[in-house]
Amino acid sequence: MPELPEVEAARRAVEEHCTGLKIKKAIIANDFKVIDGVSSEDFEASILGKTIVAAHRKGKHMWIQLDSPPFPTFQFGMAGAVYIKGVAVTKYKRSAVSDEDEWPSRHSKFFIELENGLELSFTDMRRFARVRLLENPAAVPPISELGPDALLKPKTIEEFHKALSKKKIGIKTLLIDQNFISGIGNWIADEVLYQARIHPLQITSSMSKESCAALLKCINEVIEFSVDVDADSSRFPAEWLFHYRWGKKPGKVNGRKIEFLVAGGRTSAIVPELQKLTGSQPAKASKKQDKKSGGKDTTAAADEDEPAKTTPKRKSNKSIDNDASSGGSDDENDFDASQKPSKKKAASTRSRKQSKKAK
Repeated sequence: MPELPEVEAARRAVEEHCTGLKIKKAIIANDFKVIDGVSSEDFEASILGKTIVAAHRKGKHMWIQLDSPPFPTFQFGMAGAVYIKGVAVTKYKRSAVSDEDEWPSRHSKFFIELENGLELSFTDMRRFARVRLLENPAAVPPISELGPDALLKPKTIEEFHKALSKKKIGIKTLLIDQNFISGIGNWIADEVLYQARIHPLQITSSMSKESCAALLKCINEVIEFSVDVDADSSRFPAEWLFHYRWGKKPGKVNGRKIEFLVAGGRTSAIVPELQKLTGSQPAKASKKQDKKSGGKDTTAAADEDEPAKTTPKRKSNKSIDNDASSGGSDDENDFDASQKPSKKKAASTRSRKQSKKAK
């Protein structure tokens, strides 16, 4: 989050309101964690006076084409967002800026003012985004390493089934692998698997062609609909899992219980009544497989929801999760580290016990 629909909404806003306009002012944050590979001064000097020609996207990456290279490139991470002052750009969970906040936001990493007075800012409250200045963004990593875009280059049923039949990993692990299909993240993967009635730990090679076709249909429909409504989640169908999956809170969708498990290294919402493992694949084996694969998204961690924590003990059912809308990720607090005593506390406990024995 943000995923393909949210990034596409940002791209369309930039293309609609900013193309053909010259950059007359630029402020790039002095933040070497987010601004990657170039100083803020050099970044500003490279884009000042240039005209915005177009805005492009592949997967969850966007870049602004200027009348000459290099081009500003944005990897949105967990909370990256584009804002255009005076223009309604789709907001989403973990959005860093509200209408009442200062402008530009203190979380702004990239700010430009155009010749007509329009102002654009890319913000990132959580600093998992990456902003780069590249000569040819599509030809170099990380964008050159992405798989086909889920919206622009959808796979055929034959391609999809053939690709899945050759792999022996959990289906969710594969869906969020940006080298396989780019643009699908945690919420889209959960949504399409729920709609296709497929368990996220189902081994891909065990899936029938019919199951693959159903899943591909759901992927195309969910992404196309989300893009058509500019990623405005208030316009998503009421029966979508999206509305109920956040924060790992007990709940139901269409009267059926939602549960959470780790799949693809991410906290995943599932409706057990509808999403069952099929064939000879036992749940225990699937969990071992997911652990073995590491559930790893092959893009940088910044380009996906935070991985589930890997401390040994599961958190208590009574512990409280942060809701995604308050800034927490799907996977924050997946494990409760506070249940495991610190070394200092454990040493203190042993010391007290030894003292009692001495007495």
